[in-house]
Amino acid sequence: MPETAAPGPPDASSPSAATVPPPRPCAANLRAALKRSARTGRLTAALDELDPALAEWLLTDWPTFARPDQLPPEGDWTVWLVLGGRGAGKTRTGAEWVRAQALGDPAGGIAAAGRIALVGETYSDVRDVMVEGVSGLLAVHAAAERPLWQPSRRRLEWPNGAVAQVFSSEDPEGLRGPQFDVAWADELAKWRHAEATWDMLQFGLRLGRRPRQAVTTTPRAVPLLRRLLAAEGTVISRAPTLANARFLAPAFLTAVVGRYAGTRLGRQELDGELIEERADALWSRAQLDAIRIEGRPELRRIVVAVDPPASSHRRSDACGIIAAGIDAAGIGFVLADASLRAARPEVWARRVVELFHAEEADLVVAEVNQGGDMVAAVLREVDGAVPVRAVRASRGKWLRAEPVAALYAQGRVRHAGLFRELEDEMADFGIDGLSGGRSPDRLDALVWALGTLMLGPERQPRVRRT
Repeated sequence: MPETAAPGPPDASSPSAATVPPPRPCAANLRAALKRSARTGRLTAALDELDPALAEWLLTDWPTFARPDQLPPEGDWTVWLVLGGRGAGKTRTGAEWVRAQALGDPAGGIAAAGRIALVGETYSDVRDVMVEGVSGLLAVHAAAERPLWQPSRRRLEWPNGAVAQVFSSEDPEGLRGPQFDVAWADELAKWRHAEATWDMLQFGLRLGRRPRQAVTTTPRAVPLLRRLLAAEGTVISRAPTLANARFLAPAFLTAVVGRYAGTRLGRQELDGELIEERADALWSRAQLDAIRIEGRPELRRIVVAVDPPASSHRRSDACGIIAAGIDAAGIGFVLADASLRAARPEVWARRVVELFHAEEADLVVAEVNQGGDMVAAVLREVDGAVPVRAVRASRGKWLRAEPVAALYAQGRVRHAGLFRELEDEMADFGIDGLSGGRSPDRLDALVWALGTLMLGPERQPRVRRT
C-alpha cells in the first residue's frame, strides 16, 4: 500500500477536527458490492454513484486498500514487529494501526485506546514522519475524525478524547510517569538509547486489558531487535520495497533498487532482512560486496567441489556444491553455488555431474569423511567419465578455512555473481563455527574448491581441455 495517504489533511488546527464523525456503513458489504461491480465492469459507475461523504469514508477505509502484511495479525500478541525495506509502507501501517486504536470500533465491541505513546529516534522524526508526514497520523484520518495536533505540547487529541503523546529515544527519562494503552515505536533499529527507551516504554504500558505496541522499522542487527524477534508474544510482518513499487518513483526503482539489489546493504534497506555479521567472522559483508563482478574472464582451470551430507533425512545438513576457477594471473573465481538440502546420494551426485558439464570443469573434488569410497562410487554411477579426487579433512573447519580467507584478504578471489546463502555462511563463520551450531556445508565446499585451485597441486599452470 502506498506511503502516500489519501486524502491529505487541511490545517491541523482546523475546526473540523472537533466535529463528530458520521456513522460508518458496513465495510464488508460495501467492499463486496464494489468487487461485484468490478467484475461486471461497473466499478467506475459505482464509485461515481457514491454519496460524497461515503466516498471520502471509503478512501480512508484502510482494510480496503492495505496489503495483508499491513494489517495487524490475529491472535494473542504483545508486540507487532513490522519489518520492511525503504518505501515499503511501514509508516502508513503504523499510522493506520494507531488510528484504529484511537477510534476503536463500537459496532465490533472494540473500545478506543485512551492513551497512546508515539516514540521515534528524535522529536523531529516523530513530528515530521509519524504525525505530519505524507503517511502520518494527520494524513490518514478523514476530516471529521482527524485529531488536533498541538506541537508545543507534543500531543494529539482525537474528538473522542483519545490522546497520543510524543517521545524521543534521545530522552528515555521522558517516558517516566505517563501510562498508556498502546504504543507505536518507529525505526527502532536507529534509536539512540534503544534499550533504556524500550525499558521505560514497557513500564508505561499498564492501561487497558491488553497493552500492545507496534514497531515499524527497517531492520539492523542491533541487540534490541534481535531480542524482540526471539521474544514470546512477538508477531512479525515483512515487506520488501518492491511490494510497494507502484507507488514509488520509477527513477528510484531503477537507480537505487537496480544498483543495490542483492547486496548486503540492499538486502537490509530494500528487502527488510536482518543481516547478521559476526565480529570474529573470517569474512565481512563489505569485503564480499567489494569483490563481486559481472561475467568472468578466461579461466585456465575449473573444479567442482562437493561436501556430501551425512544422511539424506530432511533435517540433515545440506550438500555443499561449489564451482570455482582460476585465471592465468592466479586469481580465483567463485562461479556457482548448486548446493541442495535433504537429497538422496543419487540426487546430489546428479547435481554435481550436471554442474561439472555446465561449467566445463576439469575435476570433481569430493570430501569423503562422511561417506568414504561411497561418495566417489555414487558420482561414477551417474557418469563414469567424470574425474573425481577424494579428499579427507584431517584438521578442523576453522584451520582449513583460514588459508582461503587469507586469499580473500590478499585480493586474490572474486565472486562472479551473488551467492546469498554461501555468503551468509561466510559472514557468520567464527572460530566456533556458525551461529546455532549449523554445519557450514557451502563454505566447506568453497574451501575445498579454492584450496585445490590455489593452495594445492592444482595451482600449477595447466592447459584446459577444449
